[in-house]
Amino acid sequence: MTLALREAQKAWEADEVPVGAVVVRGNELLGRGANGVEALKDATAHAEMIALTQAFAATGDKRLPEAELYCTMEPCIQCTGALLHGRIKRVVYGAADPKFGGVESLVCLLDLPGLNHRVEAVGGVLAEESASMLQEFFRRKRAQQALAKQAKANPEPPTED
Repeated sequence: MTLALREAQKAWEADEVPVGAVVVRGNELLGRGANGVEALKDATAHAEMIALTQAFAATGDKRLPEAELYCTMEPCIQCTGALLHGRIKRVVYGAADPKFGGVESLVCLLDLPGLNHRVEAVGGVLAEESASMLQEFFRRKRAQQALAKQAKANPEPPTED
């Protein structure tokens, strides 16, 4: 999970929502990802999706049955679906996502009847560190937006030379 937190820090430094993910199998790192939605202008460029894409490329397979994904935030509905399709063995995540969480917060996709694959899920691992990073990122974003709005509402008068 520490590697996933490092990826989240990279996302923050790139002015992205600080979410990071890694895919491992045994002691082998197969893929890593930092959220890239803003830079790529792609709503699907979540950290989990980037890490999974790298892992598929590294193994040359479309399935990762013995692999585990570690993510700083609960995977959303999209990413949870990708975990199922990729046959990931286990997902371990930090902070819950009450707005888009696909593992337990909003919906429990992994528990749907009729699925031909089960993904084990463990939440709350380094949750405080993950949640703190997200909260601080959004606090700063809101402060920046408030300053920009204030500056727009009260422009400085032109100076005379």
